[in-house]
Amino acid sequence: MAEPKVDLKLAIEHGLSEDEYNRILGILGRTPTYTELGIFSVMWSEHCSYKNSIALLKTLPREGSALLTKAGEENAGAVDIGDGLAIVFKIESHNHPTAVEPYQAAATGVGGILRDIFTMGARPIACLDSLRFGNLDEPRARYLFNGAVKGIGDYGNSFGVPTVGGEVYFEECYSGNPLVNAMAVGIVKSDSLISATARGAGNPVYIVGSSTGRDGIHGATFASEEISEASESKRPSVQIGDPFTEKLLLEATLEIIKENLIVGVQDMGAAGITCCTTEMAARGKSGMEIELAKVPVREKNMTPYEIMLSESQERMLVAVKKGNEQRVEQIFKKWGLHAVQIGTVIDRDRVVVRNNGEIVADVPADVLVLGGGAPVYVREKQRPAYLDTANKLTVDEIPAPKDMTRAFFDLLSSPNIADRSWIYRQYDHTVRTNTAVGPSSDAAVMRIRKTRKAIALATDCNGRYCYLNPRRGAQIAVAEAARNITASGGRPVAITNCLNFGNPYKPEMYWCFTEAVAGMGEACQVFDTPVTGGNVSFYNEDQIGNRAVYPTPVIGMLGIIDDIAHITTQYFKSDGDVILLIGETHAELGGSEYLKVVHGRVCGDCPQIDLAHEKKTQDAVRRLISSGLVRSCHDLSEGGLAIALAECCISDRENQIGCRVSLTSSLRADVSLFAESQSRFVISVAEANVSEATKLLQLASIAFHQIGRVGGDRFVIESFIDASLSQLSESFFTTLPRFMDRPIGV
Repeated sequence: MAEPKVDLKLAIEHGLSEDEYNRILGILGRTPTYTELGIFSVMWSEHCSYKNSIALLKTLPREGSALLTKAGEENAGAVDIGDGLAIVFKIESHNHPTAVEPYQAAATGVGGILRDIFTMGARPIACLDSLRFGNLDEPRARYLFNGAVKGIGDYGNSFGVPTVGGEVYFEECYSGNPLVNAMAVGIVKSDSLISATARGAGNPVYIVGSSTGRDGIHGATFASEEISEASESKRPSVQIGDPFTEKLLLEATLEIIKENLIVGVQDMGAAGITCCTTEMAARGKSGMEIELAKVPVREKNMTPYEIMLSESQERMLVAVKKGNEQRVEQIFKKWGLHAVQIGTVIDRDRVVVRNNGEIVADVPADVLVLGGGAPVYVREKQRPAYLDTANKLTVDEIPAPKDMTRAFFDLLSSPNIADRSWIYRQYDHTVRTNTAVGPSSDAAVMRIRKTRKAIALATDCNGRYCYLNPRRGAQIAVAEAARNITASGGRPVAITNCLNFGNPYKPEMYWCFTEAVAGMGEACQVFDTPVTGGNVSFYNEDQIGNRAVYPTPVIGMLGIIDDIAHITTQYFKSDGDVILLIGETHAELGGSEYLKVVHGRVCGDCPQIDLAHEKKTQDAVRRLISSGLVRSCHDLSEGGLAIALAECCISDRENQIGCRVSLTSSLRADVSLFAESQSRFVISVAEANVSEATKLLQLASIAFHQIGRVGGDRFVIESFIDASLSQLSESFFTTLPRFMDRPIGV
């Protein structure tokens, strides 16, 4: 069948602009072939080139003494944790595919991020996920949510990696365009990292793993456009995953790395063979020649265009050290996988693609890739007009609820607060037996074998805050992730990020993106948590009222716990322990869950934050924990003090214990109970240690209040709330099951 004639119209259909098409003509000195047009379209798509974001991303702090790779250098970030070990971690999105095929999209999102980890030589030890869906009253929202959660669980469970934490929010703006961000973490000897590089003229290039099919073709460009009714017809852009094959691929890959048989390896994620050949060649300042007729395919009559752009899963490209071909093939045969030489490394900046000997593409590698010659744009920006009215709110405008207990229970049963065990009980979070703290506390904690160390992991972002104040909302996302690490006994070390926004060509959205990146950078500077890499996902919009998702810059944070004796959980432990509230509550309710749930409003400004004070507070809490004075520690976030105290009482189902608290604040009762002021923790301390703990806080000049004691079987905030633990449990633990027992609909 003859290939379509390449012209400007076809280029525009491939997502390229007229200027970009003309630039391609100048680079090649001729009209591109159809396969070359496909190569440029995927490599210059937003998903691969970051053309509308890279200029801003380069402003983020990317230096740190513990970093072994800089952001963008490799498939994932790597941090030295001492003892000759490194942690490799990254987060990425699979949003657009989830909107049309949630099960496979979420599953392959997990598979793709896992490959990014083990292609660096690291063995995956944990996964986390950050999820956003529409209101669960909507049957389609339940369908998408159910499918995504099942896809995450089935892939991770079958692969054999524990899913240990994450977050989920439900808001109307995510109805047509859900967000699925998957984070993976691995461990490797710090001197055993492998690069996604091809160098050394004459070194053979192998495709390994599964066969190539037509699934996922143009997945990268699909992820670089808005969701519409036509998206449903793009189900072929959603890949199909096989976790059992991926497990075999993991073991074979780690074996060839351990035996020092290869120069480099890269996962075939977005843009498949195209991405691997061009990026590996550019990284090694070399080129490649490949023969597509040698690629193992599982469908008949696949064209060069289809083979180059296929995003079939569980495949990788490997640059082998010449002379090791037979051993590499033996290892992959042992694991029941393809290992086929399809080309060689060359010493010039070209990727030459043949099909049965005929050249179908001959392009420079460097001009195609991020950091090389791919386009870089800074778009027009304008502050959104909605902020002028949305930010206008004072506490006095909000009527105090007549029934504080009812307001409390409405919050406790809100889908954004209620227990998440409906989700994480579908995940195996203890496989490999390294999980010290799994889901249901502030951060997940993984033991590092043969050391006294552990790592703490968290994902965080309140999109509603970022909608109302993108810069401060992003600052809070970093601070909240750090608080979760600190509350678990950890020291924040580095972050990865997944930046989920609408169309960057809309000035208001680009302004939000610019502000969020700036806020994130400011917070990372204060916490000394450099950005190791991540993902930008634009065009998260649907056709319902031309609606975009909330700006959602998700932060995935890594922390180190230097001694496993310092691992801390949020649950109250013993009768008689004294409860301390660390930090100050301010008269602010803007953007709060209370304002949304009880008053039906999303408005105001998000909570204020002083980053220097936040860091000072967290440093003081970590000193308390490392001094052995803290029985439990929980940060305050959605729902404020009342919800945090309730979670301390009941979230450990095996050891529920009540509390009695008194508030002496001059603030209005609903503000004291439900404000989401930053830089606050609830800790419990044995009575014998109260004096020493308070002395340390005083020396650090950190505000605190002794507010009550642990004990009994009731939850009492005097004058306002008096309820049994069974009432709290009924409200907290039944919300998600109650929604998900309803019929779902596509």
